[in-house]
Amino acid sequence: MELAIYDAFRDAGIDEKQARNIATIFNTTVSKAVEQHYAVHSQQLATKGDVEKVRLEVEQLRLEVEQLRLETKVEIEKVRAEIEKSKTEIIRWMFGAIIAAAGIAMAIARLFFTAPQ
Repeated sequence: MELAIYDAFRDAGIDEKQARNIATIFNTTVSKAVEQHYAVHSQQLATKGDVEKVRLEVEQLRLEVEQLRLETKVEIEKVRAEIEKSKTEIIRWMFGAIIAAAGIAMAIARLFFTAPQ
């Protein structure tokens, strides 16, 4: 490419030294531009290895999320069991309190409403 540019400048009547300098500068500039272009593309493109690495990371995250989901499910079942146990305990205490209140009411009624003997 540099030779074609040199020949074009020589054919246009530019002296040999200037034609050589211009061709060299042009070649250097184009080479740098091409290197920068490929550098930008190499940063943006993913290789098969990059894609596989991301795929493995996603799969690992999926497994971690699944494990957390199962752990959460177990914890929810524990909380449900505790709620059921508490519910049973509250019903037991309420039943006892109702019986005690009925007994106290009967005792008060007996004290105040029994006929003297």
